[in-house]
Amino acid sequence: MPHSLYLGSGVVKGRVLDFDIRHGNATEESDEQESEDLPKYRPSLPAIRYCLKYSIVELAISLFTFALFVNSSILIVAGASLYNRAEDADLFGIYNLLSSTLSPAAGTIFALALLLSGTSAGIICTISGQIVSEGQLNWRVAPWLRRLITRAISIIPAVIIAGAIGKNGLTAALNASQVALSVILPFVSAPLLYFTCRNRFMMVTTSDGGEGIGMGNGWFTNVLAVIIWLIIVVMNVTLLVLTGLGRI
Repeated sequence: MPHSLYLGSGVVKGRVLDFDIRHGNATEESDEQESEDLPKYRPSLPAIRYCLKYSIVELAISLFTFALFVNSSILIVAGASLYNRAEDADLFGIYNLLSSTLSPAAGTIFALALLLSGTSAGIICTISGQIVSEGQLNWRVAPWLRRLITRAISIIPAVIIAGAIGKNGLTAALNASQVALSVILPFVSAPLLYFTCRNRFMMVTTSDGGEGIGMGNGWFTNVLAVIIWLIIVVMNVTLLVLTGLGRI
């Protein structure tokens, strides 16, 4: 989900502020200081380094333990149950296949996983929207109103499609949404790569007012990130071409 990229800064922001508060470098009101007399909070270098290490360890553990085994299990089960049956590879077809080829419990678990996945996606969308609204648009609304708006945007179209078109409409809407998210990903990640690759944007001023320290990515990370970005772009172009030719 491209919008989850906005989540990183929002999550880390609370961690660096908590670190500075515990070490006497900031107060609990620092994050709300926006006037000229009270400048907006800037994380200290020790807080950034601490949270960077914490985030790297957290990400590595989540990717190479839970995410690795969960995604591997999804691919293995899908390959075993959907082999040579691509015409049945929609939400309802997969449910029927899992229930008939594995067990009824497998279909139920699949449906429950979809429900939890949708709930997780809704939470991420809500928090990402909050970060963009408060950080870039400087627009703050009550939490209950924000949740109501985001849930309505995500649920109402699905209800309308299900009522007007039915199962085929839901499947087409799901496929279209995945294609749209995939196409948007390079446009969202390109600015992230551009800014994090340059020290002039990633400069951190020390507490003693000395020369700033560049926190930009190293050359290996930059090269690897650009290669992955190019692969995603090529795959997206291929996806759009095959979709236009009617082969997907």
